[in-house]
Amino acid sequence: MPMETDTQRVTAKAKEIAAKEQERLLERTGASGELFKRAVKSLPMGVASTFQAADPYPIYLDRGLGSHVWDVDGTEYLDFHSGFGVNVVGHAHPKIVEAIERAARTGTHFAVTTEVTVALAEEICRRFGLDQLRFVNSGTEATMDAIRVARAATGRDIILKIEGSYHGHHDDVLFSVVPEAEVLGIRYNTGVDGGPGVDDFYMTVPTSKGVPANTAENTLIVPFNNQKALERALGQVGEDVAALIMEPVMMNIGIVIPRPGYLERVRELCSQHGVVLIFDEVKSGATIASGGAIERFGVQPDLACFAKAIGGGTTIGAFGGRADVMEVITRGAAQQGTFNGNPLSCRAGLVALTEVLTPDAYEHLGKLGTMLAEGCRRALEEGGIPAHSVDLGAKGCVSYRPEPLRNYRDFLDCNTDLFAASWPWMVNRGIFMTPGDEEQWTISVQHSEQDVQAYVDAFGEFCAELNA
Repeated sequence: MPMETDTQRVTAKAKEIAAKEQERLLERTGASGELFKRAVKSLPMGVASTFQAADPYPIYLDRGLGSHVWDVDGTEYLDFHSGFGVNVVGHAHPKIVEAIERAARTGTHFAVTTEVTVALAEEICRRFGLDQLRFVNSGTEATMDAIRVARAATGRDIILKIEGSYHGHHDDVLFSVVPEAEVLGIRYNTGVDGGPGVDDFYMTVPTSKGVPANTAENTLIVPFNNQKALERALGQVGEDVAALIMEPVMMNIGIVIPRPGYLERVRELCSQHGVVLIFDEVKSGATIASGGAIERFGVQPDLACFAKAIGGGTTIGAFGGRADVMEVITRGAAQQGTFNGNPLSCRAGLVALTEVLTPDAYEHLGKLGTMLAEGCRRALEEGGIPAHSVDLGAKGCVSYRPEPLRNYRDFLDCNTDLFAASWPWMVNRGIFMTPGDEEQWTISVQHSEQDVQAYVDAFGEFCAELNA
């Protein structure tokens, strides 16, 4: 009872803080409010992507330099949003600027493969232990094409995906994901007809309008960190399953670390049943280690998907893996795109991966990541706040649940009111944050210890205010 009463008190305080900070936010972002009035006439919700929307309007940015960004009102922030992880190199890094300028002078697009495209493919294959890859233009395209290739390679239709994971917005994977689930009122759905047990697999309804209902027949859901559920699914329908697509470390419900032995068992089960194991490393690739989750956790998938950090701040995506799987592209599995492997993105990506994101850079990112996560942990502990922090290289987060998350159902226990108070508090103190309690921070190579300390100080003040 005392714990429940304390949680209620902190939650009530969070609601007060959220209301006060939101009012302050609106008072100082008048130019964003005016731009929203203009933008909403030509852009649904006034933004180019639904992830960018906010109530009553988003903060519109004007420019970025190093670890800083400025909004259209001229307010300066330390950027821990980093374009959802794209900008691990920071903003306007001199080497990236030079690479983009070179591409602009010599040609940004030919729809023909160039030498720099080949060089970037070689570097990505080296980093992540792939035989071959193909370029695309986003994480959504990467996962979409990887699933098609897996189906072509196996001659099977069904895919398995992890409960609560986001893999882009193509029809096959728009089941059991957070973003539109909130709008549609199905955030807490973990199945249908009362929901399955914790060790079950299941079908569910789409988390987006416009997805054909019968798509659900070919997409089955299994919980993360649960070998029993995967064993049960593959034991019953394994001969019909083309692929399991998963984030090896879940990153769209905060951060969920795989339990020791979990990924190894997943690898064994997929091999046993002839299922193509696809790692979605769109967020983890080149952020949590030089070789992403593949390096950090030591498990090699059959295919892996990338985007975000591999482009040095430009638009790019890629997927690849075993040559015997990728070779179906030569035998009629469709994979193409006018902008695939364009020299502008490839030049920036090659420089990012070979000249900016060096071993020294990862040492720097690891040091700052630990400093930030530990600083937040101490603030939470001193304030008695029911939450925890996660440290994972350039990535990290605070999730408002006392114990670390194991899966999506644990995420549903998080106190959303605490996050709703923390976001405007931090933004009003010059810390630009990712929107949504399912997101993480990303540190760039251009962040400093002083930048991280500013974050820790602002967050410490927030925790203290919650407990005042």
